[in-house]
Amino acid sequence: MIKAQSIHKSFGDLRVLNGVDLSVATGEIVSIVGSSGAGKTTLLHILGTLEQPDLHENTQLIIDDVDILKLKSNALSKFRNERLGFIFQFHQLLPEFSALENVCIPAYIKNTPKAVAEKRAKELLDFLKLGDRMHHKPGALSGGEQQRVAAARALINNPKVIYADEPTGNLDSQTAQDLHDLIFTLREEFGQTFVIVTHNHELANLADRKLVMQDGIFLPS
Repeated sequence: MIKAQSIHKSFGDLRVLNGVDLSVATGEIVSIVGSSGAGKTTLLHILGTLEQPDLHENTQLIIDDVDILKLKSNALSKFRNERLGFIFQFHQLLPEFSALENVCIPAYIKNTPKAVAEKRAKELLDFLKLGDRMHHKPGALSGGEQQRVAAARALINNPKVIYADEPTGNLDSQTAQDLHDLIFTLREEFGQTFVIVTHNHELANLADRKLVMQDGIFLPS
């Protein structure tokens, strides 16, 4: 599903990634751990097409058989919207919209008809046990509920890959455990591939594969 080769990234004189290679199989859950500043989030942003890598010899990024580095801006945005999903630590929900409306936004960007988008969003919110909360705005939801809304939003366009950046970082231990369980349920139910950056060792150890990043590269396993 993902093949990344020779991924480098610098910000001015600061070298953050130093030639990362990574392959992730379809339906696999991979966790990435390491100290702050190791390059984890930068790598996740590149894998998620939110940032471009520095182009070195042999640099390559293939996702779902698409050569990402050959896509122009509009095609890249379309690919990201239709095939990738994102769950962030701080939810990134729009406070003026209800849970249902927040979930529908990626579908609207895809030009999905409103009735179709809302039907799918309601199904996802029901699946995530938020059927009675779908008309509440984020400010009226708990942290765990907001994170489940974010998960529904990530799933609305049936993406091939979901990237999660510290998804349990703002949650209490029980809510974090619930989210751990949810990630594996989603994989079983919808077949998504997950790449998760986390400091939560319990979540990291549950993954099919745990990778440790240090100084912009993966340590030998």
